[in-house]
Amino acid sequence: MIDTHTHLYSEEFDNDFSEMLQRAINKGVTAFYLPAIDSESHRKMIDLETQYPDKIFAMMGLHPCYVKPETWEKELEIVENYLKERPFPAIGEIGIDLFWDKTTLDIQIKAFEKQIDMAIMYDVPIVIHTRESFDETFEVLERKKHPKLRGIFHCFSGNLEQAKRAIDLNFLLGIGGVVTFKNGKIDQFLHEIPLEKIVLETDSPYLAPVPHRGKRNESSYLDLVVGKLVNIYNNDFSEIDRITTENAMKIFV
Repeated sequence: MIDTHTHLYSEEFDNDFSEMLQRAINKGVTAFYLPAIDSESHRKMIDLETQYPDKIFAMMGLHPCYVKPETWEKELEIVENYLKERPFPAIGEIGIDLFWDKTTLDIQIKAFEKQIDMAIMYDVPIVIHTRESFDETFEVLERKKHPKLRGIFHCFSGNLEQAKRAIDLNFLLGIGGVVTFKNGKIDQFLHEIPLEKIVLETDSPYLAPVPHRGKRNESSYLDLVVGKLVNIYNNDFSEIDRITTENAMKIFV
C-alpha cells in the first residue's frame, strides 16, 4: 500500500515516530508521500525524507490555509527556489479552502494558479486541497487546462458528479478515512468510480478512520480504508492494494 498523503512531520508524532512508522511498514505500507504546508515545516519534512530515502517522499507547495496577504508571495518564491534545486514528486497540497477563511479567496486563487503554472513548467502532478470550494477549484482548473496538468484531489469529499468532473480533468481521487464515516457519503457512489481512478491516503494525523475516528490518525490505519473498499467494490484486499499502488506509482513518476 502507498499512503499518498500523510503529515509525518506533524508534532503529534514527535514522541513515537519510529514506532508509528514501523507499525505502518508492518501493515504493508511501502511508501509515504508528505504534502508541504508552508516554509516553517519544510526543513522537518525534508529531514525525514533524507532519513528514509526509499520510503518517505516530500512534496513542495503552499497550503491554501497558509496563503496570507503579508507572506504568500514570499512563500511562493521559496517553493519555486526548491523546485529549481531538486525534483519533487508533486506540488501540493495546494488549492482553495473556504471553510476557514473566505476573505483570502482572491489570493488563494492567485497562489493556486501560480503553483499550477509551476507544475506545468516542471511537469509534475499537483495534489489539491479543496474544502467548501469545488466550484472555485473547478473554475481554476478549467481556466488553466493543459495536457500536463494532472494530479490528485486529496481527501475527496464531493458528490458523484464532482468525482466524474475531477476524473475528466485528469485527476485521481484520494480516498481516506472519510470513506468509513457514516455521514461521509462518498461510500454511497464510490462503486461507480473505477478503482483505476483512486489512490489511498490517510491525511494523518487527521481524519482517522472508524473505529479510531476522533483520535490521532496514522499511516498504519490505511488497511482500514482498504477494508472499507473491499466492501464497496466487492473485491479482495490484495487486488485493491495492487491497483491503488499502481495508480500512485503512475501519478508520482
